Amino acid sequence: MSEETKETTVDYKNTLNLPQTDFPMKANLSQREPNILKKWQTEKLYEAICQKDAAKPKFVLPDGPPYANGNIHMGHALNKILKDMIIKSKRLSGYQAQFIPGWDCHGLPIELNVEKKIGKPGVKVDVKTFRKACREYATSQIALQKESFIRLGILADWERPYLTMDPVFEANIIRSLKQIVANGHLHKGNKPVYWCLDCGSALAEAEVEYKDKQSPTIEAAFTVTDTKHALVQAWQKQGIDVSAASVVIWTTTPWTLPANEAVAVHPDVTYALVRCQLSEKDENAGKTEVYLIAEPLVTSFVESKHIVSHEVLATAPGKALEYLQLKHPFLDKTVPVILADYVTTDAGTGCVHTAPAHGQDDYRVAQHYQLPVESPVNGQGCFIEGTPFVAGLSIYKANGQIIELLRTNGKLVFSGTIQHSYPHCWRHKTPLVFRATPQWFISMSQKGLRDEIKAEVTKVDWIPGWGKARMMGMFSDDRPDWCISRQRTWSTPMGLIVNKDTQALHPDIVSLMDKVADIVEVGGIEAWHELELTTLLGDGAAQYEKVTDTLDVWFDSGVTHDYLQRFRKELAFPADLYLEGSDQYRGWFQSSLLTSVAMKGVAPYKQVLTHGYTVDAQGRKMSKSLGNVVAPEKVINTLGADVLRLWVAAMDYHSEIHVSDEILKRNSEAYRRIRNTLRFLLANAHGFDPKTQQVPVAQLPELDKFIVYRTAQLQREIIADYEHYDFHLIYQKIHNFCIVELGSFYLDIIKDRQYTTLQHGLPRLSAQTVLYHVAEALVRWIAPILSFTAEEVWSYLPGERVSSVHLAEWYTGLPEVKLAAPFDEKGWQTLLSLRDQVNKALEEARAAGHIGSGLEARVVLYVGDVSFKLLTALQDELRFFCITSEASVRPWSARTPAAYVGVNIPELAVEVSPLSYPKCARCWHRRPEVNQIASHPGLCQRCVDNVVGQGETRQYA
Repeated sequence: MSEETKETTVDYKNTLNLPQTDFPMKANLSQREPNILKKWQTEKLYEAICQKDAAKPKFVLPDGPPYANGNIHMGHALNKILKDMIIKSKRLSGYQAQFIPGWDCHGLPIELNVEKKIGKPGVKVDVKTFRKACREYATSQIALQKESFIRLGILADWERPYLTMDPVFEANIIRSLKQIVANGHLHKGNKPVYWCLDCGSALAEAEVEYKDKQSPTIEAAFTVTDTKHALVQAWQKQGIDVSAASVVIWTTTPWTLPANEAVAVHPDVTYALVRCQLSEKDENAGKTEVYLIAEPLVTSFVESKHIVSHEVLATAPGKALEYLQLKHPFLDKTVPVILADYVTTDAGTGCVHTAPAHGQDDYRVAQHYQLPVESPVNGQGCFIEGTPFVAGLSIYKANGQIIELLRTNGKLVFSGTIQHSYPHCWRHKTPLVFRATPQWFISMSQKGLRDEIKAEVTKVDWIPGWGKARMMGMFSDDRPDWCISRQRTWSTPMGLIVNKDTQALHPDIVSLMDKVADIVEVGGIEAWHELELTTLLGDGAAQYEKVTDTLDVWFDSGVTHDYLQRFRKELAFPADLYLEGSDQYRGWFQSSLLTSVAMKGVAPYKQVLTHGYTVDAQGRKMSKSLGNVVAPEKVINTLGADVLRLWVAAMDYHSEIHVSDEILKRNSEAYRRIRNTLRFLLANAHGFDPKTQQVPVAQLPELDKFIVYRTAQLQREIIADYEHYDFHLIYQKIHNFCIVELGSFYLDIIKDRQYTTLQHGLPRLSAQTVLYHVAEALVRWIAPILSFTAEEVWSYLPGERVSSVHLAEWYTGLPEVKLAAPFDEKGWQTLLSLRDQVNKALEEARAAGHIGSGLEARVVLYVGDVSFKLLTALQDELRFFCITSEASVRPWSARTPAAYVGVNIPELAVEVSPLSYPKCARCWHRRPEVNQIASHPGLCQRCVDNVVGQGETRQYA
């Protein structure tokens, strides 16, 4: 065997700097993440974060409490992950950002679940036992949800959450109400409120949802009886007989007619007195009737009835009808015509049946006219004893009875059914009724609370901006007072004491509520129920009684701001940010704002950030019946929590957030690309000592300078995006950086330099310096999003560091780089575009079978003057930039017909041709000197220099 043959069989693998790392390529997140959680718990990471950040300025993001009932869903996961990403990014920015999770623990859903197990309180089980069972149930649900939230990677004070059923919190709820009482905002009234027959309780606006419902629709005649009214007399003088005239009302709730106290018309609408000849098919077959209806509705009224002919006898403005007396269609009473701006001519007759006990608009106009507000319907939805014709009937059975009564009396003008939007209980999904009942209200007007709230709304930064208008709408002039009393068993008592006879609050109620709160703080809400008033009032107790009503659970969670301010000193008031779903404009955002302004005169938050709902890929709501539910637990067990967190970051959460198995699979692929980039950085930083081996900026090749410059530029953008909560932009930028600027550009180019140059030579150490800087920055960029993966990467990075990435701040070690022409930012953007076209030309040649890899090719770039100057500046290193064995540049005018012409780049053509030179056994470049160097015939010259010489130099690539 000749010496030359021996040389070509030498294995140069040991002379290469191949990547090395124990950081696994396969994530196995579902198995690896629990181990990281154990590490965090063992090392008490959250406590370490709090201790480290104790002296820093505070950033406060209170947790809007989820309800302690059932497994968490994707909406829960979305909300908690968003909060966690914000908190972690704020810590990176140098803030003390503690996160105290909380749970809403009182209320009906828990009662219902306990009822299923042990029965109704006071029926199958005593009330005290029932409350104890509710507390135990809530405790079990909190433990269930807490475990799930922790598994998502949420770093929080899980050992000390706030619970609205904690006696200290319950006591503070009463103290919060006390402050509202002291400020003069509480009053008791007999007003119509939403009432759920299944709950047996009043509901707040936030507990109401609208669904379609089929209802009876009727038109009924109220006969004019007032011969002394000015308008009637004027018509009679004109020879118009008004003696048989009727005002026709329209309603979809016939059951409310026993509570009718008036008929409302619009003051500025013209009303017509119409004589109608009825056909044989009509309810009042063959008769002639005179009806009073809104003139704009005459045509539609006539066309919808069996009316043979009609004639408009007279017209008058609505305001001329005021106080006209009408005979109730079946009760022995007369009612007036009144004026109301809310009357419309969109449908019906323009004459509105008014039952002040069963409608908010009705109630308000009744206050002006001093009409009675009396509901004949009890809390079970049945008419009370003594109600004519329908006593004892449910409102739904009464509908048919009343329609038949109207027909018998000849007062039924029309009957049918209608499908319309109607308020339903959000828990039971059953229709609600509006009924007047004595309740406690926070008044919007008696102390100017509405105006105070509106003024505070203007001071808040709403994200998105439409939130301001939406919240303003919640406190519009027609918004009713907030009914805060409920008739529940498992809820916080109001702590009020009233006179037995007058129902007026005790004159010393403010100090008494403080004493009640002190008692509840020790013994919980049960202490209130066991409290004898003689303990507080002595001999005067006989005149007073405890209010048995409980508080709306939205009041409980709404006063979280006061509890956290009093008892969690690591937080501050007002909060920097509230973050919840868009439904919370009706819920927690609103109740927090209202109570805070009522108590303290200021909003509880500086910013409000809103996210949308989670829906499936087609935009449909998650539903078991549709089979489109994606459970967080399933995602975590299959793909890992970090993939779920990446999904949250990738979505523009301001609108609906789509989720499906396919969407999560795409996120998993994106995760894998980011992870592979991180693995490359770690593998090629092997053996690098950042303390002793970092290369100064001045000695970095131009390509390395650009990547350091670009990393610093991107870091500034990403920090700004975190500041504005634009996580989807962060995701896009990180993903693009990993895939384009690193993966298919920088990392692709430096592989040759990393693997083939001298191990401790300047070219390789320069690349390792850059990889180290990029890794240090990138691991922090992803830490708020990919919290588990960032922690895993952190443990593999070279150099000394704190024990967890979540104890770090943004990377400040990026050296300042000033790019200079031709290798300035514009020059590099040009080079990126040129290289993209070179790759396309190589791919065409490869597809045609002319070459295998790019290292088998020679490329010639034909370019215009500007690019010519830039490319020639790279000198012989142009081939490393192109990842070919040879590369040269020529003027655009010299291009050949066979050259590949670049797309969207003027004056660029690329000519690719195969090289016949032998391949270097070490770097695989095809070079003419291979087999020409006697000592190392299988190597190219630069590999000889790197194996036995001083190593090659790099200035550019």
